[in-house]
Amino acid sequence: MSRVIQFSKAGAPEVLQFIEAPERALGDDEVRIKVKAIGINRAEAMWRTDVYIEPVKFPAGLGYEAAGTVEAVGSGIVDVAVGDAVSVIPSFSMNQYGTYGEVITVPGYAVVKHPPSLSFVDAASVWMMFVTAYGALVEDAKVGKGDFVIVPAASSSVGLAAIQIANYAGATSIALTRTSAKKGKLIEAGAAHVIATDEVDFVAEVMRITDGKGARIAFDPIGGPNFPRLISALSFQGAAYIYGALAEGETPIPVLDMIAKMASVKAHNIWLTSGDETRRKAAVEYVTKGLASGALKPIIDRVFKFDEMIEVHRYLEENGQFGKIVVTV
Repeated sequence: MSRVIQFSKAGAPEVLQFIEAPERALGDDEVRIKVKAIGINRAEAMWRTDVYIEPVKFPAGLGYEAAGTVEAVGSGIVDVAVGDAVSVIPSFSMNQYGTYGEVITVPGYAVVKHPPSLSFVDAASVWMMFVTAYGALVEDAKVGKGDFVIVPAASSSVGLAAIQIANYAGATSIALTRTSAKKGKLIEAGAAHVIATDEVDFVAEVMRITDGKGARIAFDPIGGPNFPRLISALSFQGAAYIYGALAEGETPIPVLDMIAKMASVKAHNIWLTSGDETRRKAAVEYVTKGLASGALKPIIDRVFKFDEMIEVHRYLEENGQFGKIVVTV
């Protein structure tokens, strides 16, 4: 028996419950992990409130990321062995698997040996943020020297990863944040430019930075009523990748502006990369090399304990973090 976290109805953080659960039977293609740390993602708060990209089947577990040591492997697993230090890459439905537990079972394809230089806390944090950014910016957009990349919500874990990925690929990052309060931290994190959107006209600032051309790429988790202004900040034939819906209300599409710019809007999520074996392996190799070189480095906002998971979700929904929230077990 070990403790896992489940919920039987959608709602506030208080719906999360600690359950004593028996070890599930291990499938041939599954791995059992003794968890040391859990990476926390906004997707899990959306899952808890049943407003995520698929409906929740109750009672439900949750969690996409974790790091720990392998306790057991199925007969078909060859890439990892008992005792290995590993982490979990988001590549499954939370209706099937979850990582909020002291001992978890996950599909073998989602298990990655993490670089020895990483702590368990760091290892639990890297895959969602870096692979999400890699999939849009490197795999699809193929950003490089001469490209400008706008990063709204830049102080989120994926936003900070996007800044680092853009820099690693040779592009120039333009971080968006509401006020100047986080400007210094964003520059320290690698942002080439920082725009406080509540204080200046961010479209005009992007045009100034890009000599009037606009940015080729925007990587947006917000949407909402300001989305047309993001399109206005793009270059001719630029593209906006939208991977979240942090803003409330509808997200309007400025059709005439898009026609004039020949711009495109692409929906994006990590599954395009992590759900395909070839793409997943390429992403892991890219990120691992970046971590080894120091070009990519997880930025941890705060570390909680497993028993504090309800407070973790409260903190997550305050939207005040700078980087990744991690829970130790």
